[in-house]
Amino acid sequence: MTQFEYKVLPAPTKGLKEKGVKTSAQRFANAIQATMNAMGAEGWEYQRTDTLPCEERAGLTRRVTTFQHMLVFRRVVVQEDIVAPVVSPLMPPAPKIVVPAPSVQEPEAETIAPAPAAVADASDETPEKTDD
Repeated sequence: MTQFEYKVLPAPTKGLKEKGVKTSAQRFANAIQATMNAMGAEGWEYQRTDTLPCEERAGLTRRVTTFQHMLVFRRVVVQEDIVAPVVSPLMPPAPKIVVPAPSVQEPEAETIAPAPAAVADASDETPEKTDD
């Protein structure tokens, strides 16, 4: 799909003097022609002229709507192909990181040990005396 970029310039408001151009209409046309030729030399294609409203301040509190004449130009945007990153021959290739998979061991069959014998509470018995 072709994509464009646009450039909008204000239209000239004064004529451009040149040899052989005498009337104000010819000077004005010469100014527009010079602008269009300069933009065309840079690769811009003329599209249209638009007249757009513009609100401006007049004095401290008053606002006035004026109309501005704009020249619209466009040109095709050249899209670069996506290029793989360049690897320098001086740089070693990036090392591959290999994470070992965790080893899974099956649990061994547990042997059930006999329950420990009940230990009598030591506070209930009196210690025996021995004569040594």
